[in-house]
Amino acid sequence: MNNLARRFAREAGLHTTDVQALGAILEARTALAPGRLGLHLGIGSGAVTACLDRLEKAGHIRRVRDATDRRVVHLACEPPGRELAARYLSLLDRAGRRAVERAGGQEAATVLRFLEVLGQEMSASEPHAPDLPA
Repeated sequence: MNNLARRFAREAGLHTTDVQALGAILEARTALAPGRLGLHLGIGSGAVTACLDRLEKAGHIRRVRDATDRRVVHLACEPPGRELAARYLSLLDRAGRRAVERAGGQEAATVLRFLEVLGQEMSASEPHAPDLPA
């Protein structure tokens, strides 16, 4: 998964962190601010700023000031960012479908169940994180 993400990011002219940030912005359940994005990605404010600058310069995202408190900035995905994310997700989808075909239905079901349980255990053992998708 990491190799695919790195290859995709390189081909898109981005950093792997940029692709992860774009995914987090798209999947956030509530308005996402740069600080929460940094917590989700495990990077500091300087790295978040550099990442957002690259994504904004490429036209993938924009920073939007909150209407009631202009000090607050929310992150919004632009159409090129959505298209880029869709391309990446389609690569993951195709790879997943091919893997299921090669492994067979029962083996795939067993692995998926294991990954589900592993995700639950990892989520239960981690410190409280922002309300972002896993």
